[in-house]
Amino acid sequence: MQEILVLNSGSSSVKFALYHINAEDAAGGSPEELMLAYSGHFSGLETSQCSVSLEHIEPGQHPYRYGLHTLEALGLTPAINHEEAITKLMAWLEQREGKGTLVAIGHRVVHGGQTYHEAVRLSADDVVRLEKYSSLAPLHQPHGLAPIKLLMAQLPDVPQIACFDTAFHAHQPWVARQFALPQELTAKGLIRYGFHGLSYDYIQRTLPTVLPSDAPRSRVVVAHLGNGASMCAICDGVSVASTMGFTALDGLPMGTRSGALDPGLVLHLISHEGMSVEDVSTLLYKRSGLLGVSGISSDMRELLASDVPEAEEAIELYCYRAAREIASLAGALGGLDQLVFTAGIGEHAAPIRARIVAQCEWMGMQLDEKANKCDAVCVSLPDSRVGVWVIPTDEERVIASDCLALLKKAD
Repeated sequence: MQEILVLNSGSSSVKFALYHINAEDAAGGSPEELMLAYSGHFSGLETSQCSVSLEHIEPGQHPYRYGLHTLEALGLTPAINHEEAITKLMAWLEQREGKGTLVAIGHRVVHGGQTYHEAVRLSADDVVRLEKYSSLAPLHQPHGLAPIKLLMAQLPDVPQIACFDTAFHAHQPWVARQFALPQELTAKGLIRYGFHGLSYDYIQRTLPTVLPSDAPRSRVVVAHLGNGASMCAICDGVSVASTMGFTALDGLPMGTRSGALDPGLVLHLISHEGMSVEDVSTLLYKRSGLLGVSGISSDMRELLASDVPEAEEAIELYCYRAAREIASLAGALGGLDQLVFTAGIGEHAAPIRARIVAQCEWMGMQLDEKANKCDAVCVSLPDSRVGVWVIPTDEERVIASDCLALLKKAD
């Protein structure tokens, strides 16, 4: 039995998923070839709130979640940092019963620059090139590359394959990627890249199986609303515009990130508030967004449960900006057929969906309040001109599928 391991490393977490390759269907090239066997999550890395979870998935059965004592027996105890998490994970994979042959390890890498537009088997030189983009995604790029370097040394014969969040946006119209900057700076790569591409790729692959066969689907906006948040306009399966630009700081307000703001404000913070570049970076990446406005939390669940006025102010700003961006992306599409909510807030925060859709009623959206409260797949009324959907994203499956396709191509 052949297996593909997927790693999705964040600033304080490592998500992992292990897929079995179904040999009987392997010639077909479809996602059904991949059967999810295990999924898990090391969280709270570099903090005092570290934990680990693991689920075993058998076809046709509910996932089995391992208890604390079983995890300890397996050696999957909470990890202090990313390296320890990867070390414990690989030790468990090696000693577990019924293990197969690991044929590839797929990694989510946030930034591929202008060079990497599809999944690629990484060399040491590739890793060096990708490290140069760390300043453009400081919360993600270093943590995405660290396990690659570690596993290249530990498992030199196992392909390390990178899948890029920027790749899905690489074929946007050039006008959508440009800033109004001098050409010499544009030539150096100071353009809009866009992020969350693996999530958007999953949604556009899945949407045809969700929508009714007669539903229009040429013009779609996907709202990836989580601790990191962005939106993407997709025309016939291709990204044409996105809210994030040169870095993952642009666009919507997020958990701790500011989202879009006047660049003159940054100049003011440096020249009049006496802040250093590092101070401004910390402010905009870690002290702003929902946390900054509310002064309470970056977690939307806590803000929705709070009766503090600042919590309501943060929620109002978040929904207002989201509705504005939907309208902007609909303009880039020349209209809108479907709106899809995904990621943590998008999938589970019914009040946020309701407030955003209420501000988009002028576009022909009509919310089914009962369906929305239940987190149903379709949350719009039958006569809504724009369909509104809730579709869970699965970045790990996209990575596994792209790894398998690359392995076949190499054969």
